[in-house]
Formats: sequence, structure tokens, C-alpha cells
Amino acid sequence: MNGPGIRPVAAEFVGSALLCTVVVGSGAAAEQLSADAGVALLINALATVMGLGVLIVVFAPISGAHFNPIVTIADVVLGERPARGLLVYLPAQIVGCVAGAALANLMFEHPPLEFATADRATPAHLLAEVVAASGLVFVIFALLRLDRASVIPVAVASYIGAAYFFTSSTSFANPAITIGRMFSDTFAGIAPASVPWYVGAQLVGCVLAVLLVRALVVDRRTEAAKHPVRP
Repeated sequence: MNGPGIRPVAAEFVGSALLCTVVVGSGAAAEQLSADAGVALLINALATVMGLGVLIVVFAPISGAHFNPIVTIADVVLGERPARGLLVYLPAQIVGCVAGAALANLMFEHPPLEFATADRATPAHLLAEVVAASGLVFVIFALLRLDRASVIPVAVASYIGAAYFFTSSTSFANPAITIGRMFSDTFAGIAPASVPWYVGAQLVGCVLAVLLVRALVVDRRTEAAKHPVRP
């Protein structure tokens, strides 16, 4: 079975880059616009929600609009995509997010790549990342199995917007974004020492979500194929 073609991989790179640009750029803007941390977080969250929704709508028909290694991993484990897709999607997502961070840095007169200094790895934050990542993956694949893929852009953007505020980590929920944000010493940055912990917590969340999807959600697409409606 052949892996993804050049267009889906390029779309994952571009979409990941733009998503990280939105997250980092809005964080840098928020830092300049308000000294109040709550207002800054609101600016960052609103921009991310709107940007993420648009990017999913645009890129979903091309690549599936993953922009996130744990989504791709879950896609493979749940049988939606061949395993060799991991070899090209994951690097495209990670490199795309680093490129997006560099672009955002340049727009706000920072060096293109700089290490962040915000240490975020506490037990509470890591628990929050497990919750954020598992919820994100569960929402996507529960809706997919329920044959509700058309609402995924709104559902995912809404979930991430909510998770900015109900998780103590502000819901990174994405290893590629986490790595990209390591290279921006702005409101959205994360210190390199915190990154492995966050990525580990996100992978744990991915495993939990896959188990929940398998245990709780019947694939209606399969059921419909077994029992087609006859005229």
C-alpha cells in the first residue's frame, strides 16, 4: 500500500506552520497588547480557536488536517490510515511548527529561533496535558466513527478554546506545537526542559483516548455498510 502523496504531506507542513504561527503570533501580540495575564490568554485563545477552525476546513479535504502527531498516531492505530503515513506526516508537522514559530517571531521582531524560558512542567500541568490531549483525540475520532465528520472543525476548535481555560497547562495537546513553541520566548513559549514531559503526557493522553474510542463508540460507518438502507 502506498503512503501519502506529496500534496497531503505538503498540506500538513503548511497547515502545521500556519497553526503554530497563529498560536505563537497571537501570544506575542497579546503580550504587547495587555499586561493582564487573563486578557492575554483570552486573546491567544480566541485567535487559536478561529485560526484552527479555518485551517481544518481548508486542509481537511487535502490531508485530513491533522497538524498534530498524536492525531496521526491515533489515525493509524484505529485503522484509518496506513502506518507508513507516520514516516512522512510526523516530520512535516514538526518541521512545519518550527517554521511557523520562526515566522511569528520575525513578525514581532524577535530572532527567528530563540529558546523559550517559561518552565511549565509541574505535576498539575502534566495531568492537564493528559486531559487536554485525550479529550482532543476522543472528540475527533468519536465524531468520525459516528459519521459526523462535518462538525469536526467546529467541535475541535471549540474544545481547544475551552481547554485553554479549563486546563492548567492551557492545552498544548500537540507534540509538534509543543516543539515549535520551544523556539519562541514569548507568552506562548515553553522551556526546552519542559518539552519531553509535555510530549510524554500528550502521548499518554493519546493512548487513553484510543482505548475510550474503541470501548465506547460504535463505528456507524461500518454498521451502515453492513446494513444499507434499501429503497
